[in-house]
Amino acid sequence: MGSGGERLCTERLQLRAWTTAPDDLARLEDLYGRDEVTRWLGGPPTLPMAELVARWQVVRRADERYGCWAVQRPDGVAAGTVLLKPLPQGVGEVEIGWHLHPDSWGQGYATEAARAVIGRAFGLGLPEVYAVVRPGNERSMAVCRRLGMAPLGRMRHWYDVELEAFRLMAPVVVD
Repeated sequence: MGSGGERLCTERLQLRAWTTAPDDLARLEDLYGRDEVTRWLGGPPTLPMAELVARWQVVRRADERYGCWAVQRPDGVAAGTVLLKPLPQGVGEVEIGWHLHPDSWGQGYATEAARAVIGRAFGLGLPEVYAVVRPGNERSMAVCRRLGMAPLGRMRHWYDVELEAFRLMAPVVVD
């Protein structure tokens, strides 16, 4: 069902697949065209937004555990993106990430959306998730802490740049 699979709902948010509808593409252009967002991502996407959505759909179809969701606020506007995908050059490690529009910062949306996606991931059997954050991105590191992620220090393991790494293990289920 698109790039993000089924809809996920939290108390305030709906997480749904990004689409190639004009409103979605315009919001993606606005989000990923902002330096205050993309400076933490290593720069803006190098492909058209419709192609980016198509790539997210490919990742989702390849493995139902993964996806990239639009984080829809209560007013119907997409606050940004939350994603769950394999880390590059990893050995089964999976990354949780969030990219929010500045007009949605400071509302707790990243934490709320990421918590829903992590819960879904653990429910589908993933044993752990990682987050990688550029040094200096205090907002994202605060989200990691609110999610209960353990800091692992700076690493160059997955991307060819030094990043702050965090990990959250799935809860142990006792029968």
